[in-house]
Amino acid sequence: MNHTDQRFSSRLGLLLCVLGIAVGTGNIWRFPRIAAQNAGEDGAGAFLVAWIIFLFVWSVPLIIAEYALGRKGRMGVIGTFAKVAGEKFAWMGAFIGFVATAIMFYYSVVAGWCVYYLIKMASQPLPLSADAAQSIWNGFQSGGMPVAFHALAMGLGAVVVWNGIKSIERANFVLIPALLLIVLISVARTLTHDGSAEGIAFLFTPDWSTLSNPRIWLEALTQNAWDTGAGWGLILTYGAYMQSRHGVVKNAVITGVGNNTVSLLAAVVIFGTVFAILGAQMSKAEVLAVMQTSGPAATGLTFIWMPQLFAKMPAGNVFAILFFLGLSFAAFSSLISMIELTTRILVDLGVERRYAILGVCLVGFTLGVPSAINLNFFANQDFVWGVALMISGAFIAFAVIRHGATRFRTENIDHQPHDWNATRAWDALIRYVIPTLAVVLLTWWLYQAAAVYAPDRWFDPFDPFSVMTCLAQWGVVLVLLIALNRRLARRTLETAGQADGPGS
Repeated sequence: MNHTDQRFSSRLGLLLCVLGIAVGTGNIWRFPRIAAQNAGEDGAGAFLVAWIIFLFVWSVPLIIAEYALGRKGRMGVIGTFAKVAGEKFAWMGAFIGFVATAIMFYYSVVAGWCVYYLIKMASQPLPLSADAAQSIWNGFQSGGMPVAFHALAMGLGAVVVWNGIKSIERANFVLIPALLLIVLISVARTLTHDGSAEGIAFLFTPDWSTLSNPRIWLEALTQNAWDTGAGWGLILTYGAYMQSRHGVVKNAVITGVGNNTVSLLAAVVIFGTVFAILGAQMSKAEVLAVMQTSGPAATGLTFIWMPQLFAKMPAGNVFAILFFLGLSFAAFSSLISMIELTTRILVDLGVERRYAILGVCLVGFTLGVPSAINLNFFANQDFVWGVALMISGAFIAFAVIRHGATRFRTENIDHQPHDWNATRAWDALIRYVIPTLAVVLLTWWLYQAAAVYAPDRWFDPFDPFSVMTCLAQWGVVLVLLIALNRRLARRTLETAGQADGPGS
């Protein structure tokens, strides 16, 4: 079977797979921490407002574009850019693919952490103190276990994607409903905690003064990009397997709103649980400090604090298992989409699918090992390629602009049966708002990083959080891909031509 010719069996199958992209550790692990870090004295509600604004002016328009680009191109990111934007811009698609692949290298490590903690919570008593929780984490990190579980995650991912989109669809029919059920059970349990209402109220109470800080807006945008998968090229890749009759606008709105709903529910669980358990012995400021103190590579809240908090509640073992089971499902559903994106790029370049999968998983494991054994390296990669998602989003918008936004909309989005129209408002967002946001926020971030956060280290490419480490890594990748542009474009389009030819 030619796996490039496969299609999703149903609209529900497509939505579950795309929700598998969107609903990941960014919702359960990252979002509550980012909300806490950007809260004011009165609460985190103002950050939520900025976050929701970016859902509709950044994420949903880009998700619409990705669905439509994938369905039109019927290829991965490189081939789609060569087809839609023109051959000389194939390097942009290649950069988007590289960013998602670079995230895959260390994301597999996180998936391994989740599986390890699931097994640990199910097999041993919960830690009763911060020292005991820290001891579990230190014991895990000090040996070869992170590498072993990273290998396990990549191997399981290879198994799922082996038979193409059909096996991915079957996996997400199990993972996503189970994950949503776990989240709902966790919310219900949280609401029964004495003191949880204070944490939930703090989450939704706005401190409007915080919106004057540009950092809030940058964090809200990057969190939306991370949360929803907008601009990653992952939805574009799944869009290549859409049935032609499936519209894109409703799917995009359901994807974005569904994802953000899960993020809010996860935040309700985390804020409610932390405030309920710690509120009796700490002030609100101290409780918030616990949530804001992320620990090494932003691991503290999830892997050190949550296990000991579960130990202090009735049936804590059960809910600890459910929490890390949900986190594992979320991580794995996102990981398989990253493996599929890179696999599809190689298939488009003429590599047989089974060899492409083996190559992706072998290289993914090898290049993920540094993140598995060194948390500073992990944090650097998360920093560099997380910020690069803004560039990826701008490139997606560029492909549509290059083709002609209005023309692209009328030919590929609007007037679909049983779907909504994107209208001219989408044209304006793609043409003006998204490029402007990308330029302004990237410029502001570069200035802040150089002048405020690390004025004495911004030029050091070996500093894990300097401006130069981002510019150096992005620059090397961009120069290489631009140099290879012609070869990548021609090879991809030739392979597509052969697949479309007689006897394919």
